[in-house]
Amino acid sequence: MKVAVEGCAHGELERIYDTISGIEKDGATKIDLLLCCGDFQSTRNLEDLQTMAVPKKYLDMCSFYKYYSGELVAPVLTIFIGGNHEASNYLQELPYGGWVAPNIYYLGYAGVVNVNGVRIAGISGIFKGHDFLRGHHEFPPYTESTCRSVYHVRQLEVFRLKQLSGRVDIFLSHDWPSGIYEYGNKAQLLRKKPFFAADMESGKLGSQPLEELLKAVQPAYWFAAHLHCKFAALVPHNHSQKLGDEESCSSSSSSEDEDEDKNKEQKAVPTPTPSKSVPVTKFLALDKCLPRRAFLQVVEIPSDPIEGTPRLEYDAEWLAILHSTNHLISVKDNYYYLPGKKAGEITERFKFTPTEEELEAVTAKFQKLQVPENFERTVPAFDPAEQSDYKHMFVGQPKVQLNPQSNTFCATLGIDDPLCLVLLANGQELPTVGAKEFKDTDTESSKLQPIEEDVTEPLVTPTKRKLNLSLPAPISTAADTTDKNVIDLPEEEPEDATIATEAPRVEKPASEPASPNVKKLKRRNQDIYQAQED
Repeated sequence: MKVAVEGCAHGELERIYDTISGIEKDGATKIDLLLCCGDFQSTRNLEDLQTMAVPKKYLDMCSFYKYYSGELVAPVLTIFIGGNHEASNYLQELPYGGWVAPNIYYLGYAGVVNVNGVRIAGISGIFKGHDFLRGHHEFPPYTESTCRSVYHVRQLEVFRLKQLSGRVDIFLSHDWPSGIYEYGNKAQLLRKKPFFAADMESGKLGSQPLEELLKAVQPAYWFAAHLHCKFAALVPHNHSQKLGDEESCSSSSSSEDEDEDKNKEQKAVPTPTPSKSVPVTKFLALDKCLPRRAFLQVVEIPSDPIEGTPRLEYDAEWLAILHSTNHLISVKDNYYYLPGKKAGEITERFKFTPTEEELEAVTAKFQKLQVPENFERTVPAFDPAEQSDYKHMFVGQPKVQLNPQSNTFCATLGIDDPLCLVLLANGQELPTVGAKEFKDTDTESSKLQPIEEDVTEPLVTPTKRKLNLSLPAPISTAADTTDKNVIDLPEEEPEDATIATEAPRVEKPASEPASPNVKKLKRRNQDIYQAQED
């Protein structure tokens, strides 16, 4: 199988597919699969564009909307992970992966799939230590803070990927594993990017959780992006290293003392390549899609025969891991810890590599592991004819939506959708799942009316919104009913207007709560609306 690997896509799908087409023509070959290592920018419309964490001057619709709307179709099966410049609201609808457009598949927060026998794993986002131990607490519309934290890697995804057993052919990440530069041409890298030296010295270049995954999973290939340069490395492994990682699969949420020990180990000299044959991971990071930049690489990977188009399938072991760790999902903003050998009770399960019974249960639910082609549009696509001047328009963030693909997947596997959980935890009503009727709203969306709602606050009715500026009805008397000079009130009376029109009773004021302001308003209303008889 010939696989094209792309670094940071940054929404330039047309250029990427044109480049692939040129390679096929020049080399008289056929590219079977395209893998993108983040910053995909699957922006469907202007509202999606507002959820990207970039300065306003860099907001650009690019070309993904053409593939979403059906104007263009991806010529090759495309699989991608998320980076730190994404339409976060759209990707959050697909936490376990799904089709973002025909023939374009997102792996989710983390995911594992098989393409004609090639096992592909991946994790989305970038590492930030202050968010790593939190749950997925973000939901649209985002604040200035959650707009960025939503794409930060969380410990649960790393924990789940560490449960994998067996061969992994390809691993995708946006970040680099920390220390990876020690296994390649470090001097050449520093000549290209001299400002990397400070981060290398401080140990901040790369992601420590990804380094743990590199040692635990030991894939044949690891592709990354993010740092906008091409860099290759060969990482040797040993069997005892993998066994040690499997025994301590909870290292992502272990104590601070354990983390300090690991940091000391990481600063040690890289393991030299033994004389006998050992597993080796071929690491390759690529640039972003720009002219005269190394943003695309074609590799040939052994696979099952391809008849027609490649076959995309779920991974049974990954499905079993998702099911057995469903209870570990957190949607809270606070830190929490996952089960481990040195954390929690000894009787608590901390190793979730599936048993034979768990694998059989999953295969019974998914009789066919082939990923269904169940993509459907749920929002209107960008219209360049109506919205060409979008950079000078005010556009608000989109409302939260649930995707029917996630709903079907979660119902079949018997797990929870994290987006549903976070909405319920914050007192929100769940939106209707399914495609909206947006044909008639295309013209309305192009008007782009400003949103008066404060998106930085949760959707709870503030106190000031409960104030009603309509004045209460005056208390009528027997003389009022015959006086022709009294002005009739409009029909939109408050609810207590019926009490005001009845004959006054002494018991009524006593039963109602005392409110001096209301009594003054009623006397003042009489002066306004009643005729002066004196």
